[in-house]
Amino acid sequence: MRRISYREALNEAMVQEMEADPRVFVYGIDVADHKRIFGSTKGLVERFGEERCFSTPLSEDAMTGFGLGAAINGMRPIHIHMRVDFLLLAMNQLANMVSSYRYSTGGTVDVPLVIRAIIGRGWGQSFQHSKSMFSWFAHLPGLKVVAPTTPADAKGLLLSAIRDENPVVFIEHRWLYDVVDMIDEPAEPIPLGVGNILRQGDDLTIIATSWMNVEALKAAEILADRHGVKVEVIDPRTISPLDDELIFQSVDKTGQCIVADNDWTYCGFSAELSARVSELCFDRLKSPVHRIGYAFTPCPSARHLENCFYPNAIDIIRAVESKLALPEADLSNEDFYSYERKFKGPF
Repeated sequence: MRRISYREALNEAMVQEMEADPRVFVYGIDVADHKRIFGSTKGLVERFGEERCFSTPLSEDAMTGFGLGAAINGMRPIHIHMRVDFLLLAMNQLANMVSSYRYSTGGTVDVPLVIRAIIGRGWGQSFQHSKSMFSWFAHLPGLKVVAPTTPADAKGLLLSAIRDENPVVFIEHRWLYDVVDMIDEPAEPIPLGVGNILRQGDDLTIIATSWMNVEALKAAEILADRHGVKVEVIDPRTISPLDDELIFQSVDKTGQCIVADNDWTYCGFSAELSARVSELCFDRLKSPVHRIGYAFTPCPSARHLENCFYPNAIDIIRAVESKLALPEADLSNEDFYSYERKFKGPF
């Protein structure tokens, strides 16, 4: 095993697949400039040339259509969007063409298109640079939606996404780029649709997405220390397809469930999870499923308001204490994650 960062994991997965298959290429706004998408596309131009790693015009709809055309003609494109918010400009392509193209041909034409889309907060970027929209993409049959948390998952899932014959929206939280962890060597592809247990426990299940897994693990440490509560943290890893069975097994064991989503709760992925757990684990639940997510308002710019908008480990701790009828622990001396200090800029 060896230590690797999230950004290095993404880079290595692309290098590995580009070396193995000449049909794989990477493109998107600023992928070849000096910043190289948070460093995740570093070295690709030098190694594979400008025909296989190139920057594009600021035209999300046209460039997504270009990726579809390349995919159905035998190429395996990786299209990178620096902000998922502006993938909205390509929703016509995604909803009416990319997601349904394979279906429209009776499964005779593959669409091996990967769209890497970046989410996450930092420097008061406000309402146009703060969305996640997991549920938007997962709502469309034909699209696979991936949201890895760990470096190992980032590499293994991206390998699988590039090799998949279906379009995949691969969502990355930019605060995760600095996360470093151990990965197996050589890294193997991780099947899409298989979740992961990040922490074992039998008192309560937390199902978290993307960055909220970092917050959930921090909350679980404090809850164990202060209350002796053993929280199980489940990372679905893929939003669609979803590993229902892993989630249901955990809830059957604990009887308590909190969904910590890195998105709005209203009509979101947390609502879907809550409905599934409530329907299929109803007789084992000791209390209703509780959901945590963004405040239901456009994201503000001011830091003190932004801190209220985004949920964190403290919100999770308080939710667990309320659900289990525990007294509120004094958290004044706890050192909660503050990745703002590590954040070096929006690109």
